[in-house]
Formats: sequence, structure tokens, C-alpha cells
Amino acid sequence: MRTRSSKKNSINVVTLGCSKNIYDSEVLMGQLKANGKEVTHEAPEEEEGNIVVINTCGFIDNAKQESIDTILHYADKKQRGEVDQVYVTGCLSERYKPDLESEIPDVDAYFGTRDMPLLLKTLGADYKHELVGERMTTTPKHFAYLKIAEGCDRPCSFCAIPLMRGGHRSTPIEDLVTEAQKLAAKGVKELILIAQDLTYYGLDLYKERRLGALLKALVKVEGIEWIRLHYLFPSGFPQDVLDIIREEPKVCNYIDIPLQHIADPVLKSMRRGTTKAKTDALLAMMREKVPGITIRTTLIAGYPGETEEDHQVVLDWVREQRFDRLGVFAYSHEENTHAFNLEDDVPAEVKQQRVDEIMAIQMDISRELNEQKVGKEYRVLIDRKEGAHFVGRTEFDSPDVDNEVLVPAEDIYLKIGDFCTVKVVEAHDYDLIAEVL
Repeated sequence: MRTRSSKKNSINVVTLGCSKNIYDSEVLMGQLKANGKEVTHEAPEEEEGNIVVINTCGFIDNAKQESIDTILHYADKKQRGEVDQVYVTGCLSERYKPDLESEIPDVDAYFGTRDMPLLLKTLGADYKHELVGERMTTTPKHFAYLKIAEGCDRPCSFCAIPLMRGGHRSTPIEDLVTEAQKLAAKGVKELILIAQDLTYYGLDLYKERRLGALLKALVKVEGIEWIRLHYLFPSGFPQDVLDIIREEPKVCNYIDIPLQHIADPVLKSMRRGTTKAKTDALLAMMREKVPGITIRTTLIAGYPGETEEDHQVVLDWVREQRFDRLGVFAYSHEENTHAFNLEDDVPAEVKQQRVDEIMAIQMDISRELNEQKVGKEYRVLIDRKEGAHFVGRTEFDSPDVDNEVLVPAEDIYLKIGDFCTVKVVEAHDYDLIAEVL
């Protein structure tokens, strides 16, 4: 018996995981909308509709558990008559479909990462190939993710992404420019380029790395003012990209380059195709070619066989490199990866201790770097108003993961999505306080 009234034939899409999943949900919703379907994204309970599509993440243990909990939540709502249909798609479904079908049978159907046409058909919609670049964006209207490639060809031992997303497949430059133009027409000012590996872009389509050519095409799109690069692999890094970052005002002085580790024995076991010496040389070249560049990285703590000596190498290196932005994951032992054949021999509490030690060093570095910004002026993009502050970002900060600039709102009005120039008056560990000039 239905305990509340749901919107009939209304589809609510729930997204879990990374920005690539957000992009996929936006494309799915764009297709549904073009088919005349009523669709919402993570609607409030009283407005969520009677059909739910859950786009899952299957990357590491915590993400998998969140996805499973969400599926169980909506399966329970279906049993209680609060929703009529529940569908599951995305990485977890791609990787564990038989297990999920057996363990959670109340879900109407499970779909993999490449099953969008089939999912649409099940929802009574047709996949429209002509909708290149059409999406129902879920981010604030002034920035959007632009996924330039799908999948990955890298052999990293710890990563299950190729199992869930397949091999690397680049999107043609002309299609990406069309998509960027459509986003700009809707008011998007910042494009955040995403892929599992941006540096590999173009090798499959053009037989050469073409990230630089793509950037040169995107900077010509009228209305786009910032272009940000996420997830560049260190091995085979296309050096022409650094020249473009330095020379093109629209390309942010910002690189997200997940380095994962720096101790040579661990890098070798991880199958990263690089060494500490090569990584240090790459970082030095980035800073030389693009003075003032902000480098974000992520690390893994507690990889199989990681010794205290290896961990100390990481700590010393983090102190030495003084990354502008840094995050750390505790190693997750993933089935069917190369590293799963190794003994997961670092206890969970030791993994967490190592995470905490790295982040304690990084917090001090972040505060020191922020203190150097006091008294300086920056161009800031305003994302939202929160409490007594407008909250914005410099070109050196990506949404959700990086530092923010807080502008007191009592005597000033700022429009969300506008740029303004501010002067930093106070620094904290991860945020800045500023006044508008």
C-alpha cells in the first residue's frame, strides 16, 4: 500500500561516485528529457517520483558500500510501495551484476556502464545519437564537467577501472567543441576536463596524443573563461600541454596528476611505469615551464608490501614537494586486479595511521601556502552563498575537492556564477577569507 503520493512516470536519478558518474547521469537525463520523460536528479523525498535509477560507484570499499546501502534503501522503499520501479546502473553494476541480482532481487534490472541504450529502452525511451553534447547538467550552471574519453588502457595493479569501464576511447575533438559550445550557450563559464587519463587522449583516434590540440580548439569557444585539467597520468606526459597552460589565459594554471606513491619498490609493484627520479623531474619541469602552477595529487597508503621505510620516503617527499593540494586514500584490495594476487599485509589501522600522518604534513603545508596569499589579489568565481559568506574559488581550486575563498556577505551582494576580484585578508588551513575590491 503506497504510504505517500509519488509523481507517476517520473524518473529520479541518484548519482554516486566521481565526476565521471555525474557526467554519465547528465547524459542519461538529457536523453530521457529529449524523449519527453519527466526526470529529476536526487529530488527531495516528497518529489522523487515513482521510478528510481541509481548510478553506482564500484571503485573502492567505501564507495561500494555506499552504493550497496543506496540500492538497499530504494529496494526497501519499493517493498513498502513508496516507489514502483528501481533500476541500477554504473560501475558497481558492471562489475558485480550476477552477485547483485542474486543478493538484491527486488531491483527491477541491473545495467552496466555501456548499457545506456538498453536502460533507456527499458524506461520507454530511445537512444538519440543526434544529441551530441546535450545534457541535463546537475552542477551549478556556471561550471560543468566535460568527459573527453572513457575507459583506460593503463596497467596499474591496484585499479579496477578497466574492468568496469573498458579500454580507452577518446571522443572526437569536433564533438567536444560542439558540446562545449552548447554548455557555453547555457551560461557555463568553466569547463573541467575529465577522463581516467587525459594524457592518453587522442592516441586511439588520431594515433598521437592530442590533448594540446583539443585545448587549442576549446579556448576558442566564446563564453568559456576557465578550462581545468583533471587526472593526468605522469608517464608519457605531453609536454606541449604545459606550453598551452602557460600561454593560454583560459587554461587554468592547475593540474590534477594522481601520483599514487613515490617509493620505487612500490611504484614498480603498482606498475606505474615511472620512478621517483622521473616523477621529480616531471614536477620540476612543470614548475619551470609554468611558474606558479598549482599541482594537485592523490596518494595511496598501505599498498601491499609497503614498509615503514617506504612510508617514510613518502613523508619526506611530501615535505619536500610542498604540493598545493593533496589527498590520500587507504589502499583497497580489489578483486580481479593484479594487486589482488599480493597479500594485503598492511593492517587497516596502520593504513589509516599512514593516511593521517601524510595529511597532517599536508595540512601544515596548505596553511603555510595560504598565509603567503594574505594581502594578494585574486580573480574568484562565485559558486554559492552559504550562511554569512559568499563562497568562491580561484583558478587554482577545483570544486568540491580544493580550497575555497569566503567573502563576508553582510555589506555586499555578489551574483552566483560571476567573477570578481578579491583581496585576501585572512588564511586558514584550507580556506581564505577575502574582501571584494
